[in-house]
Amino acid sequence: MDKKTRVTVIGAGFAGLASAALLAQAGCEVTVIEKNEMAGGRARTWAKDGFLFDMGPSWYWMPDVFENFYQLFNHTTADFYELKRLSPSYRIYFGQNDTLDVPAALDDLYRLFEQLEPGSSKNLQLFLNQAQYKYEVGMNEYVFKPSHSVMEYFDPRLAMSGIKLQLLGNMRKHVHQLFKNDKLRKLLEFPVLFLGATPQNTPALYSLMNYADLVLGTWYPMGGMHQIVEAMQKIATNAGVKFSFDTVVTKIEVKNNLAKAVITDKGRVESDFIVGNADYHHIEQQLLEPAYRKYDAQYWDKRTMAPSCLLFYIGLNKKLDHILHHSLFFDEAFDQHAAEIYTDPQWPSKPLFYACCPSVTDPDVAPEGCENLFFLIPVAPGLKDNESKREAYFNLLVKRFKDLTGNDISDHILFKRSYAMDDFVADYNAFKGNAYGLANTLKQTAFLKPKMKSNVTNFLYTGQLTVPGPGVPPAIISGQVVAKEIIKKLKKA
Repeated sequence: MDKKTRVTVIGAGFAGLASAALLAQAGCEVTVIEKNEMAGGRARTWAKDGFLFDMGPSWYWMPDVFENFYQLFNHTTADFYELKRLSPSYRIYFGQNDTLDVPAALDDLYRLFEQLEPGSSKNLQLFLNQAQYKYEVGMNEYVFKPSHSVMEYFDPRLAMSGIKLQLLGNMRKHVHQLFKNDKLRKLLEFPVLFLGATPQNTPALYSLMNYADLVLGTWYPMGGMHQIVEAMQKIATNAGVKFSFDTVVTKIEVKNNLAKAVITDKGRVESDFIVGNADYHHIEQQLLEPAYRKYDAQYWDKRTMAPSCLLFYIGLNKKLDHILHHSLFFDEAFDQHAAEIYTDPQWPSKPLFYACCPSVTDPDVAPEGCENLFFLIPVAPGLKDNESKREAYFNLLVKRFKDLTGNDISDHILFKRSYAMDDFVADYNAFKGNAYGLANTLKQTAFLKPKMKSNVTNFLYTGQLTVPGPGVPPAIISGQVVAKEIIKKLKKA
């Protein structure tokens, strides 16, 4: 590249940061435009009265993905933050005085399975060996493919791998064939919640998430998940990337099938190449003229979206008793809640929920003697959202939390902030207020996802609505893939 190619990245989420850094490293002049006040997308932070909340992702899985990205810039994870493995990894509440702590050590995990279902440790070893194969092949062979065409997968070696990857089976059948104990089944089906689909509709390929969970472990970057954002932003800045925050993109100007500029509320940004890391649906349906859209409104309405969330960020003036960093509350029926997300979308009648208390691990995210707590309920995207509905669910969660953990927080709340569908739309232009992007169903995997390639020659998409899919590690990989595609194009030019 003799002349500096001007690349504009719309959106400073993980995929946008990854692509921006790599394109700048390759010699491009890169500008990232972000509508919010800081980088990170859904991984922004909110600070109040000495409390620091991660507003979005709270699970640090697949540490190898982060490490591999940092090494592209001659760094390691330790250059940016201290990574602590959680032990136990998390706790599952099945009812009053009925909990399961998931151990970090594999030997302890085998013992736990034997206690709950004698003889099951052998099946667990088989299950995890298969999951390891899927993880290693999937992470090395599949997720770094741009998936422009099904032909990318017509490779005899990959075809043989595909059989062992169980692309056509589903997680529910895979887990239930090997394990009979209901608690163990729920433990193994839990990670697919991150993929935005029910176990029945999630390919068995994604038991690779169980390998990430149970073998690679659950970690926490001291200081909070935003430490990842700060690390990636620092890498990008050092590579020469310029950032424009609090800047709203209003149009992408296209002439003769080439994107010429990004129009914002602060002016015009001339561009030789554009990367769309904001909400795919919003960019395509709102920023591009109809002639340049790959998909129509009907296509998007037929997509199976991952859930949205109802979140509560809570500052407490006391420490909680016997609480872990991560807690899952499975005391209600999983299948009923799933049906109310996917089959008959409605506000859940008896929701499962998740609680995160990072101050158990990290004293710096709350004042001394206080606790940083947030609740999360997965809900169907596109529901009508209002304050009275949020308050009713908050009261429900406070009661359930008290009944199941013994901690009554009702008289110790310094403040709370709710966050749900309307906020996801307002802050991220999220299609139907989704929180996690596109569900990883069989019909929405790999080359069946919305394409990275747009109908505009010099414009590609990245992020959770295209390949490889939702989650922080996949988003970082998505940014790497799109950067590689652009660099290939520029070398050919």
